[in-house]
Amino acid sequence: MQFSKKKKIDYLRSLMWDYDIPPEHCLEVLEGSRKMAGHYNDLALFKKLIESYRWFTVVRLLPPERISALLTDDLISHLRFDWLKKQYAFIKDELPRAIQDTR
Repeated sequence: MQFSKKKKIDYLRSLMWDYDIPPEHCLEVLEGSRKMAGHYNDLALFKKLIESYRWFTVVRLLPPERISALLTDDLISHLRFDWLKKQYAFIKDELPRAIQDTR
């Protein structure tokens, strides 16, 4: 179940606490309806998101199809921690199957 828009904005406000970038712009970038939020594109913002929040939060912020589109091998290889790389490599492999199973 997805968070409400207000709750998503609250999470993104916390994520971007050190930047003067509207969290609404961040959400639009992550959802794919805006190109940039400050100096962040969708991949850079998604990387910051998955390095900051647990998987169960991420999946409530974005639909699985959008996560699948953003979760590239290149992005995974640039994650800060090895354990996170392993976790998201597994998720990347399993997510298409999970999406298919829900249809």
